[in-house]
Amino acid sequence: MKNIIIFGAPGSGKGTYSDEIVARYGMGHISTGDVLRAEIKNGTELGKLAKGIIDKGQLIPDDLMIDILAKVYDEQEPGKGVIFDGFPRTIAQAEALKKMLAERGHEMGNMIELIVDEETLMARLLNRAKEQGRADDNEETIKARFDVYHKQTEPLAEWFGKEGIRHTFTWKGDKEIMLKEIFDFLDK
Repeated sequence: MKNIIIFGAPGSGKGTYSDEIVARYGMGHISTGDVLRAEIKNGTELGKLAKGIIDKGQLIPDDLMIDILAKVYDEQEPGKGVIFDGFPRTIAQAEALKKMLAERGHEMGNMIELIVDEETLMARLLNRAKEQGRADDNEETIKARFDVYHKQTEPLAEWFGKEGIRHTFTWKGDKEIMLKEIFDFLDK
């Protein structure tokens, strides 16, 4: 199985769809959000640094994320492919990921882009804040995250297109419809 980069705005379902893909295909799953939240929970130096950045709705510096990612990637079971969830978020990160994978004789694989309208995203994130108690999911921080996404991350979709690996799936109001479209694509 090839590696997969799951891509979309905050709240677009990257974690949800990653879990479904992992369950169906037995791939590894690297969620930068989960990795960073674990570091924060454990009170590590990285966690303290990351918390300050995340609480402002900003992105973790590229060199720091690549170092974390390489360590976690090298711990995955070889040959099964990995889903990158929440990374890369900038063109510089994408180029660094491509280089890191090439150094290991691997490729990025496919980019699955999840397109969801912002009104739906806001509602999902506010609901997630209530259900999971996530401090980074309040309206002010969400708006800052959307702003960062539009300015720094969204342009990356075009970069993936130029790489020939961008595959877009648009929310039609039902998780199962989108999931079927993604599975149909991956089964090809």
